[in-house]
Amino acid sequence: ALPGHLLRGLLPLLTVFHLERAEDAARRAGVSTQPVWRKLWDDVMKTRPPNSESITCWRKKFLETFFSNVLHGVLDVSSDWRLNDRHFSPLLHCSPHVSQLTLCNMLQGAVELTAKHNHKVLENLAGSLQILKFQHLLSCDQSVRRSLVLLLHRLIHHGSVSQVSMCSWPVPDTVLLVLILSMSAGCWRSGNALAYHGSPCGLCREEGKAQSQESAQEGAERGCTAEQEGSSGEDQKGSPEETAARMNSVLSSPRNPPIWQNPACEETSSEVPCDHTSIQGGSCPRSSSEQLSCHPVPRKTRRRLKPAVGRKRRCLRRSRGHYADPEDLYDFVFTVAREDNSGLLDKTRTTEGESTENWTSSSPGSPCTSYAGCKKRGGPAGICSLKDAHRFRSVSTLELFSIPLTGETCRALSNLLSSWVSLENLILSYNGLHANISCILSGLRALSRHPECRFRVLRVSDMFSHVPCMELVCCVLSALPQLHTLSVSFDLKNHVEGSRPEENPSCSEAEIPESCLEVLEIRFPREPLHTAFLLPVLKASKSLQQLSLDSATLPCPQELGLLLEVLRECTPNLKKLSFHDVNLAEHQREVLLLLQDPGLQEITFSFCRLFESSTAEFLSEIINTVKRNSSLKSLKLPGNRLGNHRLVALADIFSEDSSSSLCQLDVSSNCIKPDGLLEFTKKLEGHIQQRGGQIPFTHLRLFQNWLDQDAETAQEALQRLKAVCSVVNDSWDSSQAFADYISVM
Repeated sequence: ALPGHLLRGLLPLLTVFHLERAEDAARRAGVSTQPVWRKLWDDVMKTRPPNSESITCWRKKFLETFFSNVLHGVLDVSSDWRLNDRHFSPLLHCSPHVSQLTLCNMLQGAVELTAKHNHKVLENLAGSLQILKFQHLLSCDQSVRRSLVLLLHRLIHHGSVSQVSMCSWPVPDTVLLVLILSMSAGCWRSGNALAYHGSPCGLCREEGKAQSQESAQEGAERGCTAEQEGSSGEDQKGSPEETAARMNSVLSSPRNPPIWQNPACEETSSEVPCDHTSIQGGSCPRSSSEQLSCHPVPRKTRRRLKPAVGRKRRCLRRSRGHYADPEDLYDFVFTVAREDNSGLLDKTRTTEGESTENWTSSSPGSPCTSYAGCKKRGGPAGICSLKDAHRFRSVSTLELFSIPLTGETCRALSNLLSSWVSLENLILSYNGLHANISCILSGLRALSRHPECRFRVLRVSDMFSHVPCMELVCCVLSALPQLHTLSVSFDLKNHVEGSRPEENPSCSEAEIPESCLEVLEIRFPREPLHTAFLLPVLKASKSLQQLSLDSATLPCPQELGLLLEVLRECTPNLKKLSFHDVNLAEHQREVLLLLQDPGLQEITFSFCRLFESSTAEFLSEIINTVKRNSSLKSLKLPGNRLGNHRLVALADIFSEDSSSSLCQLDVSSNCIKPDGLLEFTKKLEGHIQQRGGQIPFTHLRLFQNWLDQDAETAQEALQRLKAVCSVVNDSWDSSQAFADYISVM
C-alpha cells in the first residue's frame, strides 16, 4: 500500500490495464482516479463527449466508449502506449463496465460478440448491459441474422437489457425489424432452436428441466393415467439433455403450434389436401368442419409423405423441433406480421352465411382492424396470436426513432404490444405513422386491460399530424387511463380543419375517465390552443404535476387567461409549467400571475418574446414578483432577448430584501456579451456580501450567448461566477450562428 501522494504521482504512468487494477488501492488511499481517466479520454478519444458536464464517472465513460470503438474497429490499440499491454484484452476487460452498446450497419459487432472466443465477453455483457441500440442498420444475410438472434437471446432473454432503441433506418428490412421487435418482446421459439456453437442454450435447458419436473409433479397430483405417470417418471430420471429435447418436442408439437409455424405447415401431415397459399397471406379453401378434422398423423405416416414443394419438407423438419433451415427466421417474422383473416385464434373458419369471431380493438390481445389506417385492402387484416409462442424475459423500454413503419409493421408491433406486460415506456419518433397510430393504440388498449400491465410512458412525435393534437391526446387518455407521462409532438399538420377520417370517429367528444397522468407535453404544429379542448383532459388529470405547451398559437387575447383559470381549478398538484415558442408579448398580466402562483416550483418561458414590446416597468414587476415568491425554485428564460442590461437587472432577485428561493436561472440564447456577464457577476457578489454570504442560487445556464466576442472578459466573469454557483455554458461561435441566421432569412 503506497502513500496517497506517491500513488497520485504514479497513476498517470500506468497503462489502462494496471490503472484499472489500481482502482481499489486508490480508493482506499483516498486518491481519485477521475483526472487520470479524463486525461486519458482527451488523449485517446480526442473529442468532447456530449453532456460532459453530467458525466460523474470518467472511468466508466472511457472504458465503455473504448469497448465500442474496438468492437467496431475504429480505434487502434497500438496508437497509445497506455492501451498496448499484452495483459490487456480490450473487449474482455472493458465489458463489465459497459451499460450501453450501439450496433451499426451490417451488425458486424453482433457477429464478433457471438464468436466462440468471445464467450466470456458475452457473459459479462449479459450482467452489465442495460441499453442496446441499433443505428443505421443495413440488410444482412442469414448467418449474421442468426448471430443477432443468439445475441438478443443472451442479452435480453437471459440478461439485464431493459431498453432497446432503433434509430436512423430510412428503408428498414421488415424481416430484421420485426425480428428485433419480437425478441425484445420476449417472444421467440423454444430454447433448443437457440443453439450456441452447436449446443442448445444451457440456461433454456435448465429452465426446461425445471418446467418438465414441475409439470410432472402437477400431473401426478391430478391423478394422471398410468402411462402419463410412467412417462413423467422417465422424464425425471433422464439426463438434462434428454429432458430439454423432450421439452422442446412438446413445445413444437402440432397440437400446440408455435407462433412461427404457419397453420399450413401443420396441414401437410394430414391426408386431406390443403393449398399452401396461406403462407403468402392467402386463405385455405376449406370448411370449418374439414379444418377441425385436420389432425396430425403419426411420424411414420409423415415419413411416407412425398411433398412436391420444398417448403412442405421444411415444415416437417420444423415440426420435429429442429432449426435446420435458413428460412425459419423469415417464416417466423412474416407469421408475426401477416396472418390469414381468421388468425391463429380463429379455430373455426366460416363459409358464406356462417358467423365468425370478430377481431376488434377492444378484444385483449387482438390485432387492430377497426380503423381505416390499420386495414390492408385486398390482403390480410389480422395478425397471429402470440398465446402459443414461447415466452422469455422482455425489455421495459422500446424506442423507434426515424424508422418508417408501414401498415404491416404497425400490425406486427400492435400484436406484440397487446401482451407485452413488462413494457413501461414506448417512444415513437418520426415513424410516418399517420392513420396507423390507431393501430398502435389498439395494441396498447389491449395491453392496458392485462392485470400485470406496467405501461406508464408514451411519447409520440412525427413530422405530420393525422388528427388535431388535442383529439389525439383525448384518444390516448381514453384508451390508456393508467398513463403517467404522455408526450405528443408534431412539426406540421396534415389534416384539414373540421374534417376527420370517416372511419375514425372523434375521441374529443368522448368522456375521459379519471387518469393517473402526471406529465403532459404537447407540441402543436402551429395549431390554435383552445382551452375548451384542453379542459376535459385537465379535469380528468387531477394528479398532473408537469404541463408543457409548445408552438401553440393563441386564437384570442383572453385564451391564456382562461387557461390559467382552468389550471388553478383543475390541477392543484401542478409543479412545473412550460411554454415554448408561444407568443406572450401581449400577455404581460398573465405572465405576472404565473410568476406569483404559490404552487409552481418551475416556470419556463422559452422563446416567448417576453420583452419584444415591453417597457422597463414590466421587467421591474417580474423581478419584484419573483422576489416575493418563496416557492419558485427554477426560472428558465432562454431566447427572450434579455441582453446585457436586463441580465444585470435580474441580479436584484437575490438582493437583501428578497425572500426568493430561486435556485436555477436559465438565460441561454439571450444575446449576452462578456461585459454584461461580468457586471451581473459583480452585482451578484455585492448582494451575497449584504446577505452574509448566503443565497439559494446554485445553477446558471448560459448556452449560446455572445461570450466569444471578448474571451478574456468572459473568462474572468466565468471564474468569478463559478465561485458562487455552478455554471453551464458552451464554446459557441456567435459570428457563424449570425451568418447562418442571415443565410436563411
